[in-house]
Amino acid sequence: MNPSRQQLAAARVLVVGDAMLDRYWHGAVDRISPEAPVPVVRVTREIETIGGAGNVAFNVTTLGAQASFIGVMGEDEPGRKLEALMRNTGVQTHLARDPGLQTTVKLRVIGRQQQLLRMDFENEPDHEALASQTETFALLAPQHGAILFSDYGKGGLAHVGTMIEAARAAGKPVLVDPKGSDYSRYTGATIITPNRAELQQVVGSWHGEDELRAKAQGLRETLRLQALLVTRSEEGMSLFDAQGEVHVKAQAREVFDVTGAGDTVIATLAALVAAGLNLRDALPLANKAGGIVVGKFGTATVSYEELFS
Repeated sequence: MNPSRQQLAAARVLVVGDAMLDRYWHGAVDRISPEAPVPVVRVTREIETIGGAGNVAFNVTTLGAQASFIGVMGEDEPGRKLEALMRNTGVQTHLARDPGLQTTVKLRVIGRQQQLLRMDFENEPDHEALASQTETFALLAPQHGAILFSDYGKGGLAHVGTMIEAARAAGKPVLVDPKGSDYSRYTGATIITPNRAELQQVVGSWHGEDELRAKAQGLRETLRLQALLVTRSEEGMSLFDAQGEVHVKAQAREVFDVTGAGDTVIATLAALVAAGLNLRDALPLANKAGGIVVGKFGTATVSYEELFS
């Protein structure tokens, strides 16, 4: 049963995570540099979009639900640009400013419709800014139907364990897009959504579905999760919960760009859970949303019409 527009419009998702700005420099490649064997890109177009956890919140709003976003940014030009972009999306932003922080920027250089280079500008926020983020979280969490932690490993979720405990104590479903090799910090969440490579970092590689099932269920029980969702690219998605497992096949379509597909999947799940769906019912729709977004360039989003047509 698909949720109505009214149900989604009433759904509220609180997104917490690493704020970042995505920059794209597009250009023509007509020659190789005489200085080194690299292409020379004559930049003709510059695009700036919301990246990181902010893009997750943006995905929630494009589906027609409400999103609030808690993050930390620097007092710099990329931070001001990011805040302006987010204001235009309808996301309710609660951005703490850290004067010592360089707002994370991912700069991608594109030539001939291919990404030639990515440059990252980043450092980690201080504890004062993160403490104020935790206070903001305590105020906002009770007003939302689902809590989503989007971890990009940039230091913005240093206190995620405390926030998960508080959210679960308040009876809120907690969804986590994890990062790194230590998942113990996500203990007690409702669901985590690693991709295949991320899960292998934590549980090691597997040979066959039986071994994957055993490792996924073992991790789920260790972390006291309700469910674990593994996104597996061309192999679709597998959801492991106390009832067993559900597998959905990848949507057959031309893959143009996988950037941000994981953001779309977890944002769709969170919006649907906040609208009252259970995880198993929300799964095929989240899978469809991921299939739509890989057919677009860059960190893209999915609309209500695209998802439910």
